Amino acid sequence: QVQLVESGGGLVQPGGSLRLSCAASGSIFGFNVMGWYRQVPGKERELVAAVSSTGHTNYADSLKGRFTISRDNANNTVYLQMNSLKPEDTAVYYCNLRVYRLRDVYSDYWGQGTQVTVSS
Repeated sequence: QVQLVESGGGLVQPGGSLRLSCAASGSIFGFNVMGWYRQVPGKERELVAAVSSTGHTNYADSLKGRFTISRDNANNTVYLQMNSLKPEDTAVYYCNLRVYRLRDVYSDYWGQGTQVTVSS
């Protein structure tokens, strides 16, 4: 059983920074992608950034330059450094782990979500 534990959310003023962490535990083998999504009420969950076990990164175009994703493969932990935060970044941020069995066969695991609020 795979579990994801997130930390690092909270309240920050506009222009501030936060760092989210997500540690995965359990049976994780082979190629996988760890990422962050966010969701606000009434809207679909959207990709923020993702990084594969081989180091390839993918970002939402609107967030490039402000957000940086990284991972520690030895500890199955992914980080999201968020800088120059704006009120519109306010959302629940979810950690995701996608473990591939075959090219198009994978399992998705989700964290419980952590609230990020950007407000003065």
